[in-house]
Amino acid sequence: MIPNVATKVMVRLGASLVALLGLVAPTWAGDRASIDLLGFSEDGRYFAFEEFGIQDGSGFAYASIYLIDLDNDRWVAGTPIKVQADTEQATLHAIRSEALAQFAGQIEQHAIHEPAEFLAVNGDGVPEADGSALRFAGVGFMGPGTVQGDHRLALETFALPSAKCEAYTDNEILGFALSVDGKELHRDTSLPASRGCALAYRIYGVAVPYPGWSIEGGVALISVYPHGFEGPDRRFLAVPLGK
Repeated sequence: MIPNVATKVMVRLGASLVALLGLVAPTWAGDRASIDLLGFSEDGRYFAFEEFGIQDGSGFAYASIYLIDLDNDRWVAGTPIKVQADTEQATLHAIRSEALAQFAGQIEQHAIHEPAEFLAVNGDGVPEADGSALRFAGVGFMGPGTVQGDHRLALETFALPSAKCEAYTDNEILGFALSVDGKELHRDTSLPASRGCALAYRIYGVAVPYPGWSIEGGVALISVYPHGFEGPDRRFLAVPLGK
């Protein structure tokens, strides 16, 4: 091949590769926490879950355990439990185990002995799902695929300015409202400091006490995306569905 022709071909191949990488590279590169349901209390008043992942920027593992007083829609005193590695050599398994060990006393104190299960989920791999709604029902008695009821969660987001967040990002800071079957469950009037500078929200799923025959006492899990080091991170919050 003639040298200048070969050079032109290589330039074109390089440009094509750059363009292809631009198509497949994620627009948001923050860390994406995952979630584990730890259960409900025997009296249905408390719900516990864990979020965990690898922090963007540092690459350190972390785990956070939340215990929610569903009657008052707030964290229980002494929670959340947050554990973060200070070296990349600390494994995610080790960090999660440490967080669970620290949470053990709360499990017994609040009798978190009832398993939890998801009734429905907007999975991260569902194409074209914007996370603004979720249809769900209780588990039926009449065999596989049968359900009890038919319910719909709807998520609304809106601008909720925060003077503190203006120093970190030029993006619009958002609050959210959540309703089930047209009944409003939650509406932000201010942005809690614990949530960070929220840039987006998605309905993640609905969790209820096992065996899932009723939605009463369940929770909606919302993915919240606060401003992070390399882009929006994903964290979780729980909204009680009521009884």
